[in-house]
Amino acid sequence: MSTMTVPPEPPHPHVLAVDDSIVDRAVISRLLRSSKYRVTTVDSGKRALEVLSLDRDVHMIITDYCMPEMSGYDLLKRVKESAELREIPVVIMSSENSPTRIRRCLEEGAEDFLIKPVRASDVSRLCSRLTL
Repeated sequence: MSTMTVPPEPPHPHVLAVDDSIVDRAVISRLLRSSKYRVTTVDSGKRALEVLSLDRDVHMIITDYCMPEMSGYDLLKRVKESAELREIPVVIMSSENSPTRIRRCLEEGAEDFLIKPVRASDVSRLCSRLTL
């Protein structure tokens, strides 16, 4: 009698979503979860750094650009300056289509820059940028 072994399902990528707007957090979380991502949402760059210090199993960070206390750009800089975190892709989102802002974020190491509202097609494009 032969037994068939089913290969284990690959783990769902874990994305840390950072936005001070509860509505935008809900939208991005829903889009990511519908694409089979595990999602942790936080409302600030400071909280994102706290999560990252406790959970090393984050495969991507997607963050709003404009937030109080610490902007998404500042969070990007902190992640890219950290030896432990710098390999995690960071994607910046903004409702403002500012070429200067976009260029500055990409030069600082952002993986991508999305203009809000984020759509399902944006999320599917991000899949290729994940570090698993």
